[in-house]
Amino acid sequence: MTFAFVQPSLSLRKAHLHQSSRTWTCSLTAPPAAAKAAKASSLLAPGQSHFLHVDDLSPAELKRILQSAKKIKDADLLNDADYRPLLNKAMSMVFAKPSSRTRVSFETAMFKLGGHALALGPEVGVNTREAAGDVARVLSGMTDVIMARLFAHGDLVQLAERASVPVINGLTDYNHPCQIVADALTMAETRGALEGAKVVYVGDGNNIVHSWVELAAVAPIEFVCCCPEGYAPDMGLVERARRRGARVSVSHDVGEATRGADFLYADVWASMGQKEELAERERRFQGFQVTDQMVKGTGVETRFLHCLPAERGREVTDEVMEAGYSEVFRQAENRMHAQVAIVLHCMGVGLEV
Repeated sequence: MTFAFVQPSLSLRKAHLHQSSRTWTCSLTAPPAAAKAAKASSLLAPGQSHFLHVDDLSPAELKRILQSAKKIKDADLLNDADYRPLLNKAMSMVFAKPSSRTRVSFETAMFKLGGHALALGPEVGVNTREAAGDVARVLSGMTDVIMARLFAHGDLVQLAERASVPVINGLTDYNHPCQIVADALTMAETRGALEGAKVVYVGDGNNIVHSWVELAAVAPIEFVCCCPEGYAPDMGLVERARRRGARVSVSHDVGEATRGADFLYADVWASMGQKEELAERERRFQGFQVTDQMVKGTGVETRFLHCLPAERGREVTDEVMEAGYSEVFRQAENRMHAQVAIVLHCMGVGLEV
């Protein structure tokens, strides 16, 4: 694998946090400015960091994480009884949202690294039952790293602001950085290099798209979000990424957008919390289903990616999911390998293996 990353300038992010009684909600036009400061919080031990957005990483850090993940995977180090860099370390996993890949990948990774992960469900009530800062301080006193999969991005930022151990974003309504690092690993493996790749996402401009835009700000890829009108991603984020040199665009023309795509990417048309909109979204997303004809109509050799779970027959056909050009299940496995490298990075454990 080769990498040629460009150095970004720092960006500021804004969030609007609203408090009512003991319930906090987050209305986002962009990720919070506090998130950047939270990356290297003074509460953390030297060498440790939070991971809330893909572009929390410098190009050099992203390169090291991807290279480390690839080395650990290829050497099968997770099955080496002598490789236990997180011996006796504990991860607390906070799940406000359902999870399968995120939970299994982090839990398996911690076990194979010599540590332990414990899962906490929605009953924790981050910013409903208990203030995020209090949750962060309690978990920091008992465990060595926190992974949180939450609805409101502001809740995650507040966890990181008060935690004295690294906080890793396992997904919010705003973004999903761990997924995109795994996707970048998959792209580098299958294409031979990350730089120069054209990725076209076909569907709703959701949290996955936001993390792709963040990746394009620190990695030399071209990213296109092809969506129906009215379903674009946060254009403020897109504009900031462009000012940092990212090649990012939004299109409503499937044929034009997908031409020359190295990777086509799909996700569900209605994410968690949007299922009541499904009938309307099915109507609006007609023509945006990824089919074999679409993949073969790009004019180049194209691979297919999906973050899962997939609603087969809706955003993508069975034929595409099972085709030889589908990298979906390699991509899913790579969640574990990418997250091993992310955890080691955040905890300040050497990435050289």
